[in-house]
Amino acid sequence: MARWQPDAPGRLADAALDLFEEHGYENTTVIEIAERAGLTKSTFFRYFPDKREVLFGGGTVTGLLVEGIMSAPPAAGPLDAVADALDALGRTFFTADRREFSGRRQAVLNANTELREREALKRIDLTASMIEALNRRGVPSVTARVAAKLGTLIWEIAYDQWIDTDNSEDFGPLARQALAEVRTAEAVC
Repeated sequence: MARWQPDAPGRLADAALDLFEEHGYENTTVIEIAERAGLTKSTFFRYFPDKREVLFGGGTVTGLLVEGIMSAPPAAGPLDAVADALDALGRTFFTADRREFSGRRQAVLNANTELREREALKRIDLTASMIEALNRRGVPSVTARVAAKLGTLIWEIAYDQWIDTDNSEDFGPLARQALAEVRTAEAVC
């Protein structure tokens, strides 16, 4: 692969995923990832601080969720603002062309304790960012915490369904379905 090709972060993520599947996360080095992508080690570190981060999108999802919450209609309630953000995430990030990569990525994460721990930390950060965005919309602190935690749960349910190879539905409708199910469960509780 020529070094001048665009999308170095995407190429690095693809190369890392391939190598993690082939050799295991523990047995893959940053140098091997960079070489597979046709790049240098220094280019790798320009985009990612370590090999774990190559599978976590550099905060893209968090940024899109915060932007979606902030741009939700002013009259939207806290959970509806989160749902609007999840819809936007489905349109811009969890698109059909990313489904296969995302499913493969999740399989690699599931097979490695260190990566599962990193994913858990990323979800905590994601929830904290949603709380902050809701607070900026004027949502009281406790309500923002509940809406963000429910939003994270809704995201997890929708994501698990979206990466399922037997499913062809888009992420946004899956998130709306998960929201309806969470609201039903809340009413029962």
